[in-house]
Amino acid sequence: MKDMQKHRDVLLQEADECQLVSDLATDTAKRELFAKLAEHHRTLAAELDRAIENHRQA
Repeated sequence: MKDMQKHRDVLLQEADECQLVSDLATDTAKRELFAKLAEHHRTLAAELDRAIENHRQA
């Protein structure tokens, strides 16, 4: 379980980094790409949160 929490934390950190790159990008395509990557990482982290919660309830 701790490995799942650690991986979730890594995903959230990567999402923050992608969002920062997106915010600072001057190229529209790069901005949009990194915004999508940030959202994808947040989605994966949320899925891990649900898996962790389901594991606790089992």
